[in-house]
Amino acid sequence: MNTTQGYLLVVEDIPDILTLLDTTLKFKGYQVRTARNGQEALEVIEKEHPLLIVTDILMPRMDGFTLVHHLRVQRETRAIPVIFLSATYVAPEDKSFAITAGATRFMEKPVAIDELLKAIEDLLKLTAPVETKPMSEREFYIEYRKRLMIKLTEKNSQIARGQGILQGVSEAEKESFTSYLHQAVDDRKEIQRLLEQVDAFLEKKDDEEEKKEDPPGQSKPASPPEP
Repeated sequence: MNTTQGYLLVVEDIPDILTLLDTTLKFKGYQVRTARNGQEALEVIEKEHPLLIVTDILMPRMDGFTLVHHLRVQRETRAIPVIFLSATYVAPEDKSFAITAGATRFMEKPVAIDELLKAIEDLLKLTAPVETKPMSEREFYIEYRKRLMIKLTEKNSQIARGQGILQGVSEAEKESFTSYLHQAVDDRKEIQRLLEQVDAFLEKKDDEEEKKEDPPGQSKPASPPEP
């Protein structure tokens, strides 16, 4: 790809990481645009498609999983390469779901900048776009819910352990450890919010399916009387 004729989109809700990625990529000669969550990213993409997207997964408003699903179900954005970065979704099952959902590459945080630059360079050199077959909506949200449930359990355990450890740390360590706990609590709130959205979506889909099976005005056949 010709990087003089397009831009890279960086999607990240943590300001320090966003600034680091933005500055580094611009220093390397790339045109860069940024977004703080998946919803902002879609608004940028609607105006002009990027050459490549680098995105976090756990973000407010719309996370990386939902962002990439939106991209893959639309034919015009299906082939845009997406590199996932994550410190939360790092289990083998998380990575497998990320690739199945449509991510092109997966990298754990903290990000090795040299590795990220090499991945970007390799993907931009591809002469033929690689389209990912999108998951069906129901399949995506059922698998997505499994990942959220596991992460919620992990965050609950992480917070409980952290609260116990906090009681025994020195005063000098308390500030940084408290900050770590606050971030974990914020992450848990975001996972809970996403889980509520997914549950509402699946419930709505179930209701729609029931209405199709039992159209208005048609009553179900009566069950035979019990002997």
